Amino acid sequence: MEFKSINQLKSLLDENKISVKEIAQTYIKKIKEKKDLNIFIYFDENIIDDQVKEIEKLPNNKKLKGIPIAVKDLFCTKNMPTTAASKILENFNPTYESFVTQKLINEGSLFVGKTNLDEFAMGSATNTSYFGNTINPLSNHDIPLAPGGSSGGSAAAVAADLCLGSTGTDTGGSIRQPASFCGVVGIKPTYGLCSRWGIAAFASSLDQAGIFSKNVTDASILLEEIAGHDERDSTSSNVAIPNYSKQLNSDLNGKTIGIPKEYTVDGISDEINAVWDDAIKSLEKKGAKIKHISLPHTKYALPTYYIIAPAEASSNLARYDGVKYGFRAEEAKSLDEMYEMTRSEGFGKEVKRRILIGTYVLSAGYYDAYYLKAQKVRKLIANDFIETFKDCELILTPTAPSAAFPLNEKQDDPIKMYLNDVFTVPASLAGIPGISIPYGKNKSGLPLGIQLLGKHFNEQEIFNAAFALEKDYE
Repeated sequence: MEFKSINQLKSLLDENKISVKEIAQTYIKKIKEKKDLNIFIYFDENIIDDQVKEIEKLPNNKKLKGIPIAVKDLFCTKNMPTTAASKILENFNPTYESFVTQKLINEGSLFVGKTNLDEFAMGSATNTSYFGNTINPLSNHDIPLAPGGSSGGSAAAVAADLCLGSTGTDTGGSIRQPASFCGVVGIKPTYGLCSRWGIAAFASSLDQAGIFSKNVTDASILLEEIAGHDERDSTSSNVAIPNYSKQLNSDLNGKTIGIPKEYTVDGISDEINAVWDDAIKSLEKKGAKIKHISLPHTKYALPTYYIIAPAEASSNLARYDGVKYGFRAEEAKSLDEMYEMTRSEGFGKEVKRRILIGTYVLSAGYYDAYYLKAQKVRKLIANDFIETFKDCELILTPTAPSAAFPLNEKQDDPIKMYLNDVFTVPASLAGIPGISIPYGKNKSGLPLGIQLLGKHFNEQEIFNAAFALEKDYE
């Protein structure tokens, strides 16, 4: 049995045509059948059964009662381990619930498990996880494909119909790129719209929680529930949260959509450019005005990101030292040796690479030349968007430079892997919201995504435009 949407399943529940227990059993069966995809780090039938008993007691007016949700294993969960896909947190059991997951629980969500990711969200293919690679459910039998990353497990869970929605985090594209690879909807909200409290930190000025879903309507429903102010997070914005799903409409008359010339880059396939052109033509037919724009500092976005993000990671990951919690090296003979061995044995290669880069750019003699300069360039990138949004409501771009690639294709070349974020990183540096929706396929039948970017806290405009484009493929 496949449920098409949250509203469809909620109606079945409200009309007593299905029970929460039957929903749980349906998804337990599906997850077991697709365990070879390695989508879940943690899955426990007993925990699901315990949830069912509690959810059944809730009134039907709970907006997400019984709705199956998968949780990226970067969010702390009280009754399930939280590993960040790292050996160093392999046995960590939080005593508290993250802000985002608690809000979902409050509305009756059924958590089906914790999804795989790149270790500490550092990667673009979900191939740096201590618990092994996740396989894109759209792969053929001969060539396993990457689901994207870092939130590849969450995107794959929705694509494989193992849940109706999932949580992800996006630091430089970690929701939007896997959404494109897996043919699902993925939204990164404005930085500060969703509290980061209870999420294992990668880069604190960039990390933002978001949502994967089967369609735009479901994404809007879920974002309403996870957004909100949180005093425990100093970067949480105290803004009113609109009723996105109720205000959803496809009217684009008079809206101006910007098309940035800097996103036409070498090496992008003709198929992706064709999909981009199709979306532009569709928006015009729907009444939108197309305006060709320039974001002149876009070319500096990737090097800027790969200075700032590792710098923040080197600081955030210093807390994992084997003293208070997590993995501890057993053979150490001194405190310094314990620190060294714990981190050497506990962190994977990509995490250690980024810690080393981050420590280097923050070190005496290099701080001004690298980190401080990167922060100044970040401001220029953000200003590009601010200026552009004076003349247009939205920006339309491709989501990723390619469709899903073979799982191990770029594993030995970190630079090629980093280039996967070329279209998503600028918005992350600027802190603006962005959504990826599936829009066409390549000649091999793999999905291609397009990205819509909007002004700070203007998620409604993004949802509306995405909703309009989604109708092309209903």
